[in-house]
Amino acid sequence: MEQTELQVEIPSVLKQTSCQNIKDFDCVDYGNGNNPNPSENAISDKESYGESIAAFKVTNLERQEVVLISLPASPSGLHIGQTKLVLHSEKCENTDQNDTKNPYPQLAKQKKFHSQPILVRENGDRKVVHSEAIRDHRFDPFKTWSGRLERQISNLRGKPTQEPDIEAGPSEREEIEEAPGVDRYFDALEGPELDALRATEVSVLPEDEKWPFLLRFPVNAFGICLGVSSQAILWKTLNTSPAMSFLHISPMPNLILWWAALALILFVSFVYLLKIVFYFEAVKREYHHPVRVNFFFAPWIACMFMALAVPPSIAVNLRPFIWYILMTPIFILELKIYGQWMSGGQRRLSKVANPSNHLSIVGNFVGALLGANMGLKEGPLFFFAVGLAHYIVLFVTLYQRLPTNAALPKELHPVFFLFVAAPSVACMAWAKIQGDFDYAARIPYFIALFLYMSLAVRVNFFTGIRFSLAWWAYTFPMTGASIATIKYTMAVTNVVTRSLSVCLSAISTFTVSTLLVYTIVHAFVLQDLFPNDISIAITRKKPKFSKMLSHFRSSSADSKDFDSSISKNSEI
Repeated sequence: MEQTELQVEIPSVLKQTSCQNIKDFDCVDYGNGNNPNPSENAISDKESYGESIAAFKVTNLERQEVVLISLPASPSGLHIGQTKLVLHSEKCENTDQNDTKNPYPQLAKQKKFHSQPILVRENGDRKVVHSEAIRDHRFDPFKTWSGRLERQISNLRGKPTQEPDIEAGPSEREEIEEAPGVDRYFDALEGPELDALRATEVSVLPEDEKWPFLLRFPVNAFGICLGVSSQAILWKTLNTSPAMSFLHISPMPNLILWWAALALILFVSFVYLLKIVFYFEAVKREYHHPVRVNFFFAPWIACMFMALAVPPSIAVNLRPFIWYILMTPIFILELKIYGQWMSGGQRRLSKVANPSNHLSIVGNFVGALLGANMGLKEGPLFFFAVGLAHYIVLFVTLYQRLPTNAALPKELHPVFFLFVAAPSVACMAWAKIQGDFDYAARIPYFIALFLYMSLAVRVNFFTGIRFSLAWWAYTFPMTGASIATIKYTMAVTNVVTRSLSVCLSAISTFTVSTLLVYTIVHAFVLQDLFPNDISIAITRKKPKFSKMLSHFRSSSADSKDFDSSISKNSEI
């Protein structure tokens, strides 16, 4: 069988220059004697082609092949996983060798980049020759001081890290480092909770590989803590309520759920604290996200749930200073977010209103309930009044969605249960402040009960939805309605109220248990609970047409051509 070689004319400058003396030039040392002619390993850099092509010859006992590595057209997506391999065997002599002007027409319009780690064949297996100076820098713009510290340590060790891409202009680097405005989130994202990239947008991070875990860990993971901790309150209420004494509930479920919720809150808080330390820019983008910003209330609400659910065997009365510690960050967040709702601009309520805004309201009523349990008066009443005023405005804004507003995607339908959360907690807070479940407390309770029933009868509204963390929005509003029903049963005790309390409690417990099993399966078995968080990887400005065209080409046509070329060459 004849062996075919790819002959490329070498420029005179390269003939007189040793590649060993060129900085950052990847070289392969054929010290075993298989390739005695070094000129066959030279790389011809033709600027007319518009792209660097690394060509080298792989020799084995049976046949000789030439491997072409085509670098992608996007600097932001430059990594070895996107490298295209085209294997030319002896049949490559049938190609048109007369076209000397442009032998690679498919590469004519692509750009030129630096060489990447070379793929070599050794004993029939491919391996990657890595260079210590080559490191993935695409995630560096999202890092905080840890990224700078890493570069300083590398410099002290005498191994300076690679500088950022010099071909990217200052405006492009600024788009990555600065958080986008709220208009950009609505323009660039779609889907449940604005977490899917539109087809016309280009991500600043690679979409075809898994990101670091901290970048994929979202703030709405605290929704799991809300669901489990609220269940601890439910079982404590079932155990201590005189109206539910006929069930003979043991205090053990409350104790187990409380410790489980505590461990979960500590774990989620620790992981997100690491994200704040190492990827603060990603946290900053989540805070500017019109949906994610509301979940910054979730960790403090979960801590207040834990204070309300504390088992009697651990503590009976908590110190009031705990209430002041937990309500301080909620008060600071409310000053910021409520001010944006009222003052207008891009973040006015009529523009950013969505069901997750209820999380920023519920914190007022949960804080009022906790403070009243501790014996406080003025503080709980203050937060109850603030929450009531903003809940009325938010309820009207969300209820009368204008015809010009786009309908919420089906995957976001579970968050409609957040409508039930605020009035459920509000009725319990007022009953505790007033000392009796009077008519003023029953009004928000009946509102919550009606909203609960109006959502429960619409079964098709919540079917056919793929599992995601948004499902945990079912949990604590349903649990809150169950607890409020038990409190109402203590004021109005009869068969109907007791049956309703048992029914709602059973539905809530079943929902939380099912979601917990789903979460464990997707987290540890399927390992798809935390996909790439595309919502934080959008550009600050709309991408240029050239970038969008390159994105379309690399994601559609090029991938198809690459697959077809690989399949054809594998048959040779």
